Amino acid sequence: MEGVGNDPDKFSILRGCKMTEIHKVVVPVDFSTNTDKVVEYALSVADKLGANILFFHVINDFQGYDMMLVHPSFMGLTKDLEQQAEERMAALVKKYEQRENGASGNVVVGDASDEIIKYAKLQNADMIIIGTHGAKGLEKILLGSTAERVVKRAPCPVLIFNPFT
Repeated sequence: MEGVGNDPDKFSILRGCKMTEIHKVVVPVDFSTNTDKVVEYALSVADKLGANILFFHVINDFQGYDMMLVHPSFMGLTKDLEQQAEERMAALVKKYEQRENGASGNVVVGDASDEIIKYAKLQNADMIIIGTHGAKGLEKILLGSTAERVVKRAPCPVLIFNPFT
């Protein structure tokens, strides 16, 4: 029995295709307890590829929620979250900005998957490395998966990292 790898016509569609060089890697971070694992993994991949790291954090702006249900104090909360995220991002970038291929970071307010896609396009990213929260059951049904939405709409390859393994 011949293996698939021995059949030269089996994957003829791939002949002549080359993996594009990866120079920019967007790494969405949520500053949860698993952020360090995602960052370390993304850095190891980016270092092997000789790529620049673009850390990215999105703060939920509570837009799209029924304004009758969202208390006005959420607007102040968003500003506080933004300030805290900017401080954490600055510390993260400072920690890695001296690496050979550099690192930078950005914080925005909006819908996570929409903003990640928009940022990847704006930066002409060659890859996105995103962690998964491992949401299951009702949580996944109600909230969906940011990583899943990013995979479906990304302008470049997406590598999903499971920090729970």
